[in-house]
Amino acid sequence: MNILFVLTSHDSLGNTGEKTGFWIEEFAAPYYTLADAGSHITLASPAGGQPPIDPKSELEDFQTDATRRFDTDSELQKKLAKTLRLTEVNADDYDAIFYPGGHGPMWDLTTDADSIRLIEAFARQNKPISAVCHAPSVLLNAKNAQGESLLNGKQITGFTNTEEAAVGLTEVVPFLLEDELKNRGGLYSQGPDWTPYCVQDGVLITGQNPASSTAVAEAVLTRLKD
Repeated sequence: MNILFVLTSHDSLGNTGEKTGFWIEEFAAPYYTLADAGSHITLASPAGGQPPIDPKSELEDFQTDATRRFDTDSELQKKLAKTLRLTEVNADDYDAIFYPGGHGPMWDLTTDADSIRLIEAFARQNKPISAVCHAPSVLLNAKNAQGESLLNGKQITGFTNTEEAAVGLTEVVPFLLEDELKNRGGLYSQGPDWTPYCVQDGVLITGQNPASSTAVAEAVLTRLKD
């Protein structure tokens, strides 16, 4: 199984002067879940090289077994520092695509032409497209074969409005993900805030928040084995 992970290259949290990027747990937990099952994983980002890590995701309160494993995994850290540019990536070479969250993707991957190209190619090829937390934002501008929103009529989830309010960023983010998923015709649903919640509709597999990361990766594995 060859799986492509796409990470954000955006590191500015709106106009706050603070940094953002990808959320470590949403990268590490799915990465190890998939790699331990025998998957070969390629890492890519719009700019290539080292993608920015959201500094808040490095705080002690947010550490898990997967993030602690990452902290001592020098090989993965080296691999992460050398992500491919999305312009170099061909969907034909992979069996599934996975997008870790963090707020970063809302600013760059949502409108990145190469990311959208890949998502649409994976959809045409009926291969799993997965994203967690804020990363379902990458689906907002992708189209299906009929030229309609890829989300139209599809079961979908992502970071909730109430979770965004809880982290105090409702007025900072470029849009509220829950609202925009609904605006694109997505059949949005959610579980209780901060608890694991994963939704699958055909090739689309999405998770609500960081706690949903492993469940999304496990759903990708199940889909690939079917």
